Amino acid sequence: MTTDEVAGQGPGEAPATDVTTTNNLWKNRSYRLLLTGATAEDVGAAVGAFAVPLVAYAVTGSVVQAGVIAFVGQLGSVLMTLPAGVIVDRVDRRRLIMVGGTIAALAWAGVVVAGLVDGLTITAPHLAAALFVSSAVGALMDPAGTAALHAVVPKGQLGQAMSVAQGRDAAATLLQGPLGGLLYGMSTVLPFVVSAVGRLVAVVATSLVREPLNGDLAAARAEHPLAALREGLRYVFHVPLLRTAIWLFMLVNVVLNGMMVAINLHLVSTGTPPLLVGLVNTAVGVGVLAGSVLAGVLVGRVRVGALTALALGVSGLAVVAMAVFPTYWGFIGALTGMMLFAPALNAGLISYVTAITPGGMQGRMSATMGLTGLVALPTAPLLGSLLLAGVGIGTAMWCFAAAWAVLFGAVFLVRPLWRIGLPDTWEADAIEWPAATSSAT
Repeated sequence: MTTDEVAGQGPGEAPATDVTTTNNLWKNRSYRLLLTGATAEDVGAAVGAFAVPLVAYAVTGSVVQAGVIAFVGQLGSVLMTLPAGVIVDRVDRRRLIMVGGTIAALAWAGVVVAGLVDGLTITAPHLAAALFVSSAVGALMDPAGTAALHAVVPKGQLGQAMSVAQGRDAAATLLQGPLGGLLYGMSTVLPFVVSAVGRLVAVVATSLVREPLNGDLAAARAEHPLAALREGLRYVFHVPLLRTAIWLFMLVNVVLNGMMVAINLHLVSTGTPPLLVGLVNTAVGVGVLAGSVLAGVLVGRVRVGALTALALGVSGLAVVAMAVFPTYWGFIGALTGMMLFAPALNAGLISYVTAITPGGMQGRMSATMGLTGLVALPTAPLLGSLLLAGVGIGTAMWCFAAAWAVLFGAVFLVRPLWRIGLPDTWEADAIEWPAATSSAT
């Protein structure tokens, strides 16, 4: 095995930034730019996502129809998930992020115009269409962003970079509720203004990155897109850890996001002020932000398997608490504690998978792993709204608690997860593709 093979770098690929693992990650200019753009994009997307169900409910007057709008809107992500990986690996990633961000910004700008211009109004189809475009772009941006980090961050710093990403996501979630509620209270369209501006900041920041974010584009483009897609799927489903994690975390996403939709729609339908509804999402952000501080320490000291069991176990207890106390303050307290160990789990698993995957396969790997949202994104709003409308919030929370208990037990059956060592051993697991074997994980 050559040095390039261990590092996951194929022939002709641009190496990751020439920074030793002992250097401060924050001195990496390209990393700072990518982080700035991703943070602005996340905050904008979070604020827009908060406003969509509120606007949908205001337009339709029905929690079920609001869920249907979210379902239709998220189909863009569903349709783009698999093609995204091929596109990210064969198109200049810098231009991809810039063009995609611009298109999403224009989609939300259309909603803003409809809400401001006399004679126009925001309609359910218009809202669903904007969300459809934004979710499709998001399906491209997520693997492009992960692949870009692989290009500019040394492997020894990936764990730290992913922990910071968890903190970034937490900050976005933390701002989502109060900022989204405040803006929505001032004007229906203001959250969508923030969504558009966030995308544009990402466009500008990415344009300033100097390093190439792709490897050998000529070689990537020489392969037929369908063949490249098949190869990406073959890679992910060849590795036991990846193929098992897809199914397990797909179910986790359905349960978690369905529960959050049910809680938010319950509060909206019972007349809870938008600002207070936003504080429920803030509770999630507080938990994730606190957990992101722990993540940097835990990822270096605790194996990923143990982190998974810890995160799902604590989360399950929190769901039971919400089933017992399905009140506003019950939701606030339980959701804060529920997310404490999620950032460490996400950072550990994502950085491990990124470290072992060859550079030319990064986009397809990340997009294929995004299949965990293929079912969750459109299904969760329907699940949450139908349970809420059918059995009420109390019984719905017990249904989610039962599903979480099943997921927690399933974790112990995922043997490849328990074989992952600490970060200093990850480089030895780097996969030689197409000669990869199941022993690589």
